[in-house]
Amino acid sequence: MKQIINTPKAPAPIGPYNQAVLAGNTLYTSGQVALDPISMQLVMDDIKTETKQVMENLSNVLSAADMTFANVVKTTIFISDMNNFSLINEVYGSYFDEASAPARETVQVARLPKDVNVEISMIAVRQ
Repeated sequence: MKQIINTPKAPAPIGPYNQAVLAGNTLYTSGQVALDPISMQLVMDDIKTETKQVMENLSNVLSAADMTFANVVKTTIFISDMNNFSLINEVYGSYFDEASAPARETVQVARLPKDVNVEISMIAVRQ
């Protein structure tokens, strides 16, 4: 059985999808970009600020499912320019304990929605 997870503390979906779906004990988040959930405006001052907004959006989606970053087992990071990898990784890494960080892949793509620089999705498991 699946449960739809949506919170006003993360950006409203801009298409036919939900912020996350909880199936059993596993949460699948949609990719988050740096939309401010209140204004629905992009936060793109610089790549670190953009990444922080993405991670805060994900934090709020996880919280809506009664989870935290400690529950995350897998992430996917899409970036528009691999030259930004180290700055994105610095912000991303601050949300996890390195010893128990999730599995992940990072891929450079030709283009992302709304021409953002980074999009991240996660899979989390309730223990």
